[in-house]
Amino acid sequence: MPPTPDYAVDLADHYDDWFTPPTATTDATVALLNRLAATAPDGPLLELGIGTGRIALPLASLGHDLHGVDAAKAMVEQLRAKPGGAELAISIGDFSEVDHEGRFGVIYVVNGTFFELPSQEAQIRCLTRAAARLLPGGLFVLDAHLPEALAAGAGTGAQSVQTVSGDPVTRIRRIHPATQRYTSDYKVVDNGSVRHVRVAFRYASTGELDLMAATAGLQLRERFGGWSGVPFTDSSSYHVSVYELPA
Repeated sequence: MPPTPDYAVDLADHYDDWFTPPTATTDATVALLNRLAATAPDGPLLELGIGTGRIALPLASLGHDLHGVDAAKAMVEQLRAKPGGAELAISIGDFSEVDHEGRFGVIYVVNGTFFELPSQEAQIRCLTRAAARLLPGGLFVLDAHLPEALAAGAGTGAQSVQTVSGDPVTRIRRIHPATQRYTSDYKVVDNGSVRHVRVAFRYASTGELDLMAATAGLQLRERFGGWSGVPFTDSSSYHVSVYELPA
């Protein structure tokens, strides 16, 4: 099992304050997943890397039977403390193993978390295990930056990150083409002290993703230019890819 990221252990109690995307992004993510679930087989939803429940809890409030997997007990403890959090079925473990019983209509992973899996092998293993847990016709949904957009934005210096709490957070992103990886270094000013966390990713092009998914028995159903559901075009810097397990 890969090590749990530092932010998921050391910063779990501040994760919602410092690393939660804008409300509009969360609302759009929940809306698209809810719409996709309506087109999938009738069954529970499973979130890989459920974290503090930013997406899972709103989806559960819409009536979905929501399950989750996460390696970080500290993050799940934050989820459990929220209204409705105690009712969700959550397994603790490496989500590339999809170590959770049952079959699902939709399995999803958001906020680029799929790419924290450190190798192509781990990513294919995740897709394969997810396919084994999907109902026929079920969907696997993930989001990602396009490598070309990552390369264009890397090395531009520190960028300010919008936070719920208003605490100053900056991010420096560095891309490493030789190893197909990038790192995001976050610095947070917290009560006069600077806290630092690094998150590492193994990125993939859309073509590689489609090939890995096909290896796992999944086929691309549709691809959006973001969680808002806009078309995926040459000008897109981000995508949401929806894969289907053939019935």
